[in-house]
Amino acid sequence: MQVPPRSSAWPADRVAEARAVIADVTHHSDLLIRLACNVLVQHGETPAERTEAQRLLVVVDARRPVRRAQREDQGRAAR
Repeated sequence: MQVPPRSSAWPADRVAEARAVIADVTHHSDLLIRLACNVLVQHGETPAERTEAQRLLVVVDARRPVRRAQREDQGRAAR
């Protein structure tokens, strides 16, 4: 099996997809948002874009324990 060579548009396509995810975070999973943030932190065009992606990544990571606790509480209430 041969791996096709990457086109030169690959980074631009990934950055565009990451921006689309970030523009509509309410409709995407935390995992996908984290991936998009990581792409923009590494490949964002401006320092501001990279900084904002890093900040959003911190926010998404910070809310993870709350969501886990909510799921656990819902599980206890169902019993």
